[in-house]
Amino acid sequence: AEPHAWGLGGPAVRLGLSSVRTLGAEVAERIEAERVAGGPYRDMPDLARRLGLTAAQLEALATADAFACFGLTRRQALWAAGAAAQDRPGRLPGTVTGAAAPTLPGMEAVDRLVADVWATGLSPESHPARFIRGQLDVLGAVPIARLGRVEPGQRIRVGGIVTHRQRPATAGGVTFLNLEDETGMLNVTCSPGLWQRYRRVARTSAALVVRGRLQRHEGVTNLVADRLDAIEPPVSPASRDFR
Repeated sequence: AEPHAWGLGGPAVRLGLSSVRTLGAEVAERIEAERVAGGPYRDMPDLARRLGLTAAQLEALATADAFACFGLTRRQALWAAGAAAQDRPGRLPGTVTGAAAPTLPGMEAVDRLVADVWATGLSPESHPARFIRGQLDVLGAVPIARLGRVEPGQRIRVGGIVTHRQRPATAGGVTFLNLEDETGMLNVTCSPGLWQRYRRVARTSAALVVRGRLQRHEGVTNLVADRLDAIEPPVSPASRDFR
C-alpha cells in the first residue's frame, strides 16, 4: 500500500519521530506542534523551512524513510536533504535549488535493513537473521519457530541475534541469553563453565550459533548450551546486557 494508506481499515504500529537518530523528543514535539498550527507539510523543504532542521536531522529522517509520504525514496530524500536544509525560516519559499533528485537506483532489502537500524535501532520490515539464513541452514541450525517439532533432549543448533544477556544473582553464576531469529525467540542457558570457555564470543558477538540440548517444561522451550560460535549479521543491534 502507498504510505498514505498505511493502517487504514486495520490496526497499525507506528514508530514515533523521537526515536529517529539526532531528533529526540523535543524536535519531534516541535514537528507535531507546527503541523497542528500551520497545517500539513507540503514537502521536505517546507518542513525544513518551518522547523529550521539541520541537514543531519533531515538525513536521519530520510534514512528512516520518513519522507515516503512525499513520494520520495530514501536515496532521493538523502540526495535532497542537504539542499532542503538551506530552506531556513524566513526564506522565500521555492528559492532553494538542488532538492529535486535525479533517477537513483533502488535499495536492496539488506540496505533498507541497515538504514532502518542505523536510523531507529530496529527495522519494521525485516530481521537481521533473515540475511544469514543461508549460512544457518548450511550449519544445520533449526529455525526457532520449528523447535516445537523437536523432541526434548535432542542436541541441535540454533542461530540468531543476541538481544539480552542476563545473570541473576540467584542463578548461581548461570547466564541466560535471549536468541532471536526471523521466526521467533529462544531462551538459552549457559553454565558458568561454558561461559568461561566461550567468554569472548559470548560477551561480544551480536549473533551466535548455539549448540545444545533442547528442554521443554510446561510449554516453555529452552536450550542448554554446550557450544557457542559467532556469526556475522549484516547489522549489529545493541543487546541489553546484565541490567
